[in-house]
Amino acid sequence: MHDDHEAPRNAGGEVRSGRAETREERADRKWAELLQEVRVTQTGVQILFAFLLTVAFTPHFQSLGQVDRSIYVVTVLLGAAATGALIAPVSLHRIVTGRRLKPETVDWAARFTVAGLVLLLCTVASALLLILRVVVADATAAWLAGAALIWFVLCWFVPAVWLFHRSRRES
Repeated sequence: MHDDHEAPRNAGGEVRSGRAETREERADRKWAELLQEVRVTQTGVQILFAFLLTVAFTPHFQSLGQVDRSIYVVTVLLGAAATGALIAPVSLHRIVTGRRLKPETVDWAARFTVAGLVLLLCTVASALLLILRVVVADATAAWLAGAALIWFVLCWFVPAVWLFHRSRRES
């Protein structure tokens, strides 16, 4: 273990490149980075969620079958859950600010953000399934939505997991 005021060291005791920052400085930096990430995802999920809420009021919605209506309900609920998880860091920070809990707040906010990303992934896949079922055959829609889901997982999570495990092996 290294002191928060020392440069981090690897297993051989050599100084590892990186920041020499206190726990509080690290929390401030991570919080600023997290806020930028959340701003991007919040905008996307809020636009998608707003669009989904309007769908039920379109003339074509009345002609949807029960399966499509069920997919719609699931999609709206996933969008609401994603919105809640991605707004949670703001609420959490506002409630505990000034209580010297920044590192813990950042950890919780990061968890909410990852949960929000997973829920956003599910929302997008579900919305694609619903839209594609209106445009192409049901089986084709399922395959296309599944392919999009795999693509999002490959883009959003696989590189991060790979980098995380690679860095753990190197340290």
